[in-house]
Amino acid sequence: MLGTDFTTGSPDWLDLGSPDTDAAAAFYAHVFGWAFVSAGPEAGGYGFFQQDGKIVAALGPLTEEGASSAWTIYFQTPDADATAKAVEQGGGRVRMAPMDVMEAGRMAALTDPGGADFAIWQPGAVKGLERTSEDHSLLWAELHTADPEAALAFYRSLFGWRWAEMEAPGMTYRVISTAEGDQQDASFGGVAPLQPGADQSRWIPYFATADADVVAASVQEAGGSVLMPPADVPDVGRIAWLADPFGAPFAVLKPAPTM
Repeated sequence: MLGTDFTTGSPDWLDLGSPDTDAAAAFYAHVFGWAFVSAGPEAGGYGFFQQDGKIVAALGPLTEEGASSAWTIYFQTPDADATAKAVEQGGGRVRMAPMDVMEAGRMAALTDPGGADFAIWQPGAVKGLERTSEDHSLLWAELHTADPEAALAFYRSLFGWRWAEMEAPGMTYRVISTAEGDQQDASFGGVAPLQPGADQSRWIPYFATADADVVAASVQEAGGSVLMPPADVPDVGRIAWLADPFGAPFAVLKPAPTM
């Protein structure tokens, strides 16, 4: 399960690009109780979502021309430049070349060969998120893609990920883990085939919750939408797919006791 002792390939940061950061901050305050704290006047509107004073995510204005509001998951790398080069060599795309974020670290924005956007973070002073796998914080990262086998090979070449197959309703699901440590303990996400009607590969963040139904109702109250109503998944938990008022999709999961 995702922790905060990040290793190569771990999801270590998460941010939301939004066309209206004030409205987005108000929405997530209503849904998750997050407080938004600006990173300062030099940060161009970027700031942090906090829970009990700990960073659980970040928020900033959209910076790429034509970009839609979306959550971006960052994966840890010891060398952002080398990883960005490997992305190009593997058939992906560098949307934003590696750059230093002051003394915090070094990042790059990337797209995998299947079209799913992601980013990388080479830690400096900022190691990553300060809270995960607790209610209303990042619990799981899931890739939906047209070619799971090709995607897994691509990310293994970048981060050394391992995976294990499990049968889920109507699909083969791959549980992914970092290269280090016990495979089950190091699991942090999954890869699923695109479902009928879906035409865009993407990474989806899952936030932990004690009650998926309450969160879904809060999303609607705050002007968001329910993409998939709360439903029980055997041995996994209760899941809902949601979107904020600007269309950025995310999911929540109340884990089953066995998970």
